[in-house]
Amino acid sequence: MADIQFEITKQIAVLSESPKGWTKELNLISWNGREPKYDIRDWAPNHEKMGKGVTLSEAELEKLKDALK
Repeated sequence: MADIQFEITKQIAVLSESPKGWTKELNLISWNGREPKYDIRDWAPNHEKMGKGVTLSEAELEKLKDALK
């Protein structure tokens, strides 16, 4: 399996926190050196591990925001 490189370019919000310290976060992340996208996923303390999540373009995030209104 290839290594996945990521850089959290902007931490936007912590949406929740589990009793074990994992947080569900909305961040702007650059995956493998690409343009940053919005990302919602679970993170272990200090971002040393991550859970499955969803990555959205800015247009997709806007559609989601409109749908939630």
